[in-house]
Amino acid sequence: MTREPFDVLTGLLRAGGAAVLSGAGLSTESGIPDYRGPSGQRRRGQPMTYQTFTGGAPARQRYWARSHLGWRHVTGAAPNAGHQAVAALEKQGLLSAVITQNVDGLHQAAGAENVTELHGSLHRVTCLSCWERTPRERLHERLAAANPGWDDALSVAVNPDGDSDLEETAGFTVVDCESCGGTLKPDVVFFGENVPRPRSEHCFGLVSEARSLIVLGSSLAVMSGLRYVRHAAKRGIPVVIVNQGDTRGDDLAAAKLEAPLGSTLTGAVNAIAS
Repeated sequence: MTREPFDVLTGLLRAGGAAVLSGAGLSTESGIPDYRGPSGQRRRGQPMTYQTFTGGAPARQRYWARSHLGWRHVTGAAPNAGHQAVAALEKQGLLSAVITQNVDGLHQAAGAENVTELHGSLHRVTCLSCWERTPRERLHERLAAANPGWDDALSVAVNPDGDSDLEETAGFTVVDCESCGGTLKPDVVFFGENVPRPRSEHCFGLVSEARSLIVLGSSLAVMSGLRYVRHAAKRGIPVVIVNQGDTRGDDLAAAKLEAPLGSTLTGAVNAIAS
């Protein structure tokens, strides 16, 4: 008799040693839209690429103007029931690792500790010359001082990567690295940029050591996430996907749940506890 997908999910979690791979869909219930699911359908334009960002000052002005506005939305977001459930499973010793494609820091805000940020974090800034990393809050203060009143009357939609849909960015003043005067970039992997090899290899190791891989809220549309599903399947490690919509890994999954993340994960935590 075929087991129900929810029973497969809870059974694998109850057995322990599960690695979680989370994507943007996990944060939609916190008010941060995803790229390809229902909440991401109204995203206008394309995300900034690494090549465009490093290609000229106008592109960086546009990025930082939009990101400066979006930052208040990212910092105002709170972990949702899905993040809380993942943290609860970790505290119970049932998760071996959390790998997230998200850059919002909500796993850590919910209390999860063993989190690998595959694509980096919006909460940090890096200099492309001296490679010093600094807190985003410090840059936010400097940008606010350099652009007084910029965001006082602006209300715009925010995208999954933390920038806004602001169209007119002329006149925004960009600041450079305080240590060397170099170009500042958010400490995230842009489109067109590769995940640092040591980080990607570390994640392969985490998946190899896991007893199961649980994918949460990712369409697996980009190879940076899909490769870990393929890696698990190749090694006979069962994969369960919880996502609203099709994913590129559906044919590799032992079970697939098309359901809201928050209620599904909370239900799993409660089922394991009962």
